[in-house]
Amino acid sequence: MEEQNTVIELIDESGNTVKFDLVMTFDYEGKRFAALLPIDNVENVDDDEVVLLEVVKEKGGENFVTIENPVLLDEVFNEFIELFDEMADGDEEEDE
Repeated sequence: MEEQNTVIELIDESGNTVKFDLVMTFDYEGKRFAALLPIDNVENVDDDEVVLLEVVKEKGGENFVTIENPVLLDEVFNEFIELFDEMADGDEEEDE
């Protein structure tokens, strides 16, 4: 797991650039995933909702791909929650 403080710009289906805050990247089942928080307004995504995308390496760099399989999306979300909770617990211990 890598903690990030990076702004990512992605292109939506309509060709618009949308900015996200990269919360973390992590591996699950041999694949790489990214957890993103929208900075710009994103249709069907609330401000406090995380967007999970698969990170696919290609010759030109990395592409962020929608997770189409609902079962996989649920598993990736559960992994994200577990990692995020561990990260938050670590921050609390440092503050004490």
